[in-house]
Amino acid sequence: MMLSTFTLALYSIAMAQASTPPNKRSLVLPPENGPFDYQLGGEYTPPPGTQIVVRDRTASPAPNVYSICYINAFQTQPDETAWWKANHDTLLLRNADNKYFEDSEWPGEVFFDTRTDEKRTAIAGVLNGWIDGCAGAGFKAIDPDNLDTYTRSKGLLTKTDNLALAKLIADHAHTLDLAIGQKNCAELGTEGKTTVGFDFAVAEECQAYGECGAYTDVYGASVLEIEYTDSKDSQKVFQDACKSRSSVILRDRKLAALGKSGYHYETCVEPVHPNSGSTISPGMGGTILVFALLSILSPLAY
Repeated sequence: MMLSTFTLALYSIAMAQASTPPNKRSLVLPPENGPFDYQLGGEYTPPPGTQIVVRDRTASPAPNVYSICYINAFQTQPDETAWWKANHDTLLLRNADNKYFEDSEWPGEVFFDTRTDEKRTAIAGVLNGWIDGCAGAGFKAIDPDNLDTYTRSKGLLTKTDNLALAKLIADHAHTLDLAIGQKNCAELGTEGKTTVGFDFAVAEECQAYGECGAYTDVYGASVLEIEYTDSKDSQKVFQDACKSRSSVILRDRKLAALGKSGYHYETCVEPVHPNSGSTISPGMGGTILVFALLSILSPLAY
C-alpha cells in the first residue's frame, strides 16, 4: 500500500520529534535577528515591534514577546550581598588578606568562589532555584551574567571552574525547556557552546572592541548585541554594527527605565517610543517591513 505524500510528511515529523532528546523538544531559541530591549533598570512597555525582552529574575516577563530572565550567576547583586554573607558566606571569594573579593567596577558585588566541586554545587543549588522561578514565571530563557569573573579575579578563579558552574546551571535550564545564553567572554570561541551548552549569546560592546565575529561564528544570528552611549564614538559604533547585524541596541550604561533620567534606547530595525530620544538607525530600511511582519506573527509562537 502506498502512503500519501501528506501521510509521509506527518510520519517524518513524528519520527523527528521522537528522536529528539526530551529536554530539547520544547526549548525555543530567541527569534533570530529579532529586535530586543534590555530592561534591567526597571520594567516598562517594550517599544513597538520588539520581539525579545530581557528582565531581571525578580521582574515579570514582558507579555507577548520572547522573555529572557537575567540572573547574576557569578557574583552577588549589591542588595543581596548581605544575604549571601549571612547564609552562604563560604561561597564568597576572599583574597589573600581574607577580605571579600569585590568587583572594582560594581561596588558591593562580591565574586562567587567557584574553585571546588563542592562550592560549585552549592552555588548552583541557589542559582537553579532562581532558574526554577524564572520558568514558573513564564520566561523562555536565562541570561546568566558575569561568567567572566575569572578574567577579573587576579588569578584566583579559572575559566575551567567558571565553565563547570555554567554547565551545572545550563543543564538545569535545559531540563526546564529554557534556553540559556553565553554572556560576553568572546575568548571562549566554541567552548561556550560545546562545553557548557549555551544556546545563544548576549554580547556587550562587541562592536566597540571588535569581537562580534567571535559570537556570530558560533551562534550565527542568535546574538543579542548591546552597545553603550558612554563608549567612545558610540553613535558611529552603533551604526557600524547595524550595517552588519540586526539584533543590536544602543543603551545607557545604567539601563534606566523609560521615563527615568538618563534613559537612552536605539535599535537598528524598528520604530520605538515617540518623544523618548529613541530612533531608527540608518542603513537597515530594507528590513523594516520584514520585521514588522515578524512582530505581528511572533506572539503566536509564545
